[in-house]
Amino acid sequence: MKFRRHFLFSALLAFALAGTQAQAQDSVLRVGTDATFPPMEFVENDKRTGFDIELVEALAKAMGKRVEWIDIDFKGLIPGLVAKRFDVAVSAIYITDERKKVVDFTDSYFAGGLVAMTKDSNTAIKTLADLDGKKVTVQVGTKSVSYLQQNHPKVQLVEVEKNQEMFNLVEIGRADAAVTGKPAAAQYVRTRPGLRVLSQQLTTEEYGMALRKDTPDLTKAMNGALTKVKADGTYAALVKKWFSGSNAK
Repeated sequence: MKFRRHFLFSALLAFALAGTQAQAQDSVLRVGTDATFPPMEFVENDKRTGFDIELVEALAKAMGKRVEWIDIDFKGLIPGLVAKRFDVAVSAIYITDERKKVVDFTDSYFAGGLVAMTKDSNTAIKTLADLDGKKVTVQVGTKSVSYLQQNHPKVQLVEVEKNQEMFNLVEIGRADAAVTGKPAAAQYVRTRPGLRVLSQQLTTEEYGMALRKDTPDLTKAMNGALTKVKADGTYAALVKKWFSGSNAK
């Protein structure tokens, strides 16, 4: 009888501990990001910041969760999400049909698109057609790569790991142009004289937060939180802070 009571007590204790651990886990939102893409996500004074970072923190708060950030290169975001290294991938990710075959997305939270950035002194590039035959640098794993391969096959692609590498190659003349997301390009040329963004966009895209297909409840909860922060003015305040009145969806 004593053994039975001890066994029952141990079982109850283990069950209680498991329940506590599960509850603690439920209160954490593990988010993967590549914080090298200002103003969406970047590191400043050893701290992650940017529109995506603050928006995710606001969504987590609305959901009663805290965020645990996991840093990873952009090309590893979708594979890492599928491998369950984190629950959500947020890093200015375009919602594409190809990606939707593998993961789910929240509702769109911002409208962007691909643009080309070059030097002011580079008079050979005035329109998108002028990219043909030129050295154009892009970030590995982004839509820029496949878009240029399909629509501008004459472009000489120079693939790099990080946005900063991409911009540096243009500035030092080792690439004629860079193709990247509009927010990052616009932010960069505002801080670096001698560069410009072509007025004509290559594409118009929607940003979404990626989630695994086996977590539909989390996707629904994040969409609900997004609706909430849009209704209470939090979202509009973040757009004003990071984009100075840019139009968002």
